[in-house]
Amino acid sequence: MAREALTILPPGRPLVGRAAPPGSKSITNRALLLAGLAKGTSRLTGALKSDDTRYMAQALRAMGVSVGEPDATSFVVESSGVLKAPEKPLFLGNAGTATRFLTAAAALVNGTVVVDGDEHMRKRPIAPLVEAMRALGIDVSAPTGCPPVTVHGTGGFETDRVLIDGGLSSQYVSALLMMAAGGGRPVTVELTGEHIGALGYIDLTTAAMQAFGAKVERLDAIRWRVEPTGYRATDYLIEPDASAATYLWAAEVLTGGAIDLGVPAREFSQPDAKSHELIAAFPHMPAVIDGSQMQDAVPTLAVLAAFNDTPVRFTGIENLRVKECDRIRALSTGLNGIRQGLATEEGDDLVVASDPDLAGSTPARIDTFADHRIAMSFALAGLKLSDITILDPDCVGKTFPAYWDTLASLGVSYKA
Repeated sequence: MAREALTILPPGRPLVGRAAPPGSKSITNRALLLAGLAKGTSRLTGALKSDDTRYMAQALRAMGVSVGEPDATSFVVESSGVLKAPEKPLFLGNAGTATRFLTAAAALVNGTVVVDGDEHMRKRPIAPLVEAMRALGIDVSAPTGCPPVTVHGTGGFETDRVLIDGGLSSQYVSALLMMAAGGGRPVTVELTGEHIGALGYIDLTTAAMQAFGAKVERLDAIRWRVEPTGYRATDYLIEPDASAATYLWAAEVLTGGAIDLGVPAREFSQPDAKSHELIAAFPHMPAVIDGSQMQDAVPTLAVLAAFNDTPVRFTGIENLRVKECDRIRALSTGLNGIRQGLATEEGDDLVVASDPDLAGSTPARIDTFADHRIAMSFALAGLKLSDITILDPDCVGKTFPAYWDTLASLGVSYKA
């Protein structure tokens, strides 16, 4: 049974020990889809097993792919290389990667695919991807501009160039790139502007595509060319999740501890690893942080900023309003619940007032809005402040099911 609330008891000492973050959600879901599009057997190791990746695996099974799970961190994917039309709509919860990636991949199916999600996913925009797919001659509709999306696939597409607005999410671009290699002609994918949600995630996509045999080339700042190679099965090692690592890096500096993650920050290829330098600067974080290229790290950085020596303004984070929840509003609500005036929304910027003397008893019940990153980031406040209660704590299962146990292994206690 899901817990309604969890109150964190400040450890009162540095957190010291070893803690392993789970496998990368972003890379796991890319690898699962590419393995499903590849003919043969692929073995994915170091993978994340969470709500988001479970939805992807279940969807692939519904489309005729065998997805085995021999252990807690591996998938064995066997595919004919062709996805089949599922018998019923694909339900993907609030998994943004699975929803966007499978919407595009559905064009390669001969038949109708309906991609749907929960009430939160049904509020997350997908219109830019739908419009780009239509420009490729694909019969696709999303009447609300959000899921559900209906794709009448014909196994391919008609044109060799597509424009995509990646301003809201780089996932739209990644979805098109992965789909493009399965077509019958070379395709150039071009951004309508240089602004994009998080360019580093496209690099993750092209690296994964190349590992599965695709030929994709970045032509310039806004264009990629994808050859119609399809994909070949491969064995693929998935690195730990950098977004998950941010909570442990922050817990270390916040308590003056020493937490060994088993992998240095410099060895991560994911964009959120860039936040390590900012976290390491605590309590002297910079006055302005551009979060545009490390969006999932912003909740961690914002809660950490509450204890910084000086205020911090977060810019370039407008996309956080269309994540699992409006994360800018959730962060300002939670921080002001700890102490009124601790956070201010100025347009799409978030200004955290900061108070290095913020400590002791400041009872606050944090509404997570069913968002795993809000739950995990505000848990950090509970390492310094007593009576911080996280509502719906089990929402962390979306990407880091063992989060609370991981903190407990370092010495953090809770009361229900």
